[in-house]
Amino acid sequence: MATPPVNQWKTLDKDLKRIGLIEEAAGFVARPLVAPGLSLAFIVLAGLAAGVLMGAQPGALIVIAAAAIGAYMALNIGANDVANNMGPAVGANALTLGGALAIAAVFETAGALLAGGDVVKTVSTGILAPEAVPDAAHFVWAMMSALLASALWLHLATWMGAPVSTTHSIVGGVVGAGVAAAGFGAVNWEAIGTIAASWVISPLMGGVIAAAFLALIKAKVIYVEDKIAAAQRWVPGFIGLMTGAFATYLAIKGLKKVIHLSMGSSVLLGILCGLAAWALAVPLVRRQSRGMENRKKSLKKLFTLPLVVSAALLSFAHGANDVANAVGPLAAIVHAVEAGELADQVTVPLWVMVVGALGISVGLMLFGPRLIRLVGSEITKLNAMRAYCVALSAAITVIVASWLGLPVSSTHIAVGGVFGVGFYREWHAERRARMLGLQKGKPVAPEERSRRLLVRRAHITTVIAAWVITVPASAALSAALFWVLNTLEG
Repeated sequence: MATPPVNQWKTLDKDLKRIGLIEEAAGFVARPLVAPGLSLAFIVLAGLAAGVLMGAQPGALIVIAAAAIGAYMALNIGANDVANNMGPAVGANALTLGGALAIAAVFETAGALLAGGDVVKTVSTGILAPEAVPDAAHFVWAMMSALLASALWLHLATWMGAPVSTTHSIVGGVVGAGVAAAGFGAVNWEAIGTIAASWVISPLMGGVIAAAFLALIKAKVIYVEDKIAAAQRWVPGFIGLMTGAFATYLAIKGLKKVIHLSMGSSVLLGILCGLAAWALAVPLVRRQSRGMENRKKSLKKLFTLPLVVSAALLSFAHGANDVANAVGPLAAIVHAVEAGELADQVTVPLWVMVVGALGISVGLMLFGPRLIRLVGSEITKLNAMRAYCVALSAAITVIVASWLGLPVSSTHIAVGGVFGVGFYREWHAERRARMLGLQKGKPVAPEERSRRLLVRRAHITTVIAAWVITVPASAALSAALFWVLNTLEG
């Protein structure tokens, strides 16, 4: 039997290598298309589900289109808004990215389906009076334009890497469509003014409260001689405060469907839960800290579990509170089509809530990692203690704002908290360096101080610009979409 020539195997190896390179290239090209493909499949399924449920009723095609747009909106909320709850925990290495995505998906869905508001105002914010719109058809086009415009704006903001407010996006969409449909008199401009005020109030309150807690932790736990003894004394109190704050937060914002409590009752419930958590945490922290080294790194372990729990609770409250805002226009469209009339309040059908809840989870899993990394690690460096301050600030700020009757955005609060922690660290590091320099007779040069900046300034410009233009941008886009839809119908 003749032996094949050596160059024959070389040729075969080259051919196989070429095939391998082609497969590798095909996989590389196809990988970025997986997430958009799955998203499109979800949107189509939402439309098909709406079609099956509506059957041959009049206006079924409108509801199918609205369900697809609502699913697209929910995907974008998951991609953008949920990062604010999970970003700090991931940035602090308390959770892996995969773990954060799984916890957020479960708790967002649970919050939406178990505690999500079953009755919402037609536009969720009292921005547009239904009676100001000429007829049901104009109202449907207005709501559909608002939903699509806010979804497109969220998509653009996510692509730019800017965490923005879902509520502000939908408000802008409703304003633009309302003005286009019924003129400037149809819009409640006083409510718009209070929302604009929240652009300033939310991040400032979140930043100040987060910085205050970090200052307290540094003064009472980190910069003391016996760190472990200080932690045993103070950490149970912080855990109790966190539990009390989140119990109050959930009672105010997240459990309206289960039970309706007044502000006083919510605070009392929070105090009782906080005291119970403090009593349980005292022996647990003492046991966990036994044998720990007396250094700062050891303390971070004591804040890891509370941080993970707080991230999960934030996701639950977000799902309960914000999903109804996202699907409010969709519910209004379904009601207008089925009943043929407009109403100040509408009941959200279960299938609409399911579309919103699942859409947020799918959007988070497919597109959430980018903004989770930005919020968690790219604005400033976070550890468990700093991230804990951000999460605690989010809960307390919502409570204080609700008590004062101020409109706030959970997105702005969380991002403001991250900035607040970063700027406090800068100030504290500068102060310590200056004091050390004075002691040694060598003041720190301005060039050296500039290298010690702990907050990336580039993100400040992007985030603030996105916040400021969210309402006008979504309003302009919504007005244009309404004009197109109305023209096509005519």
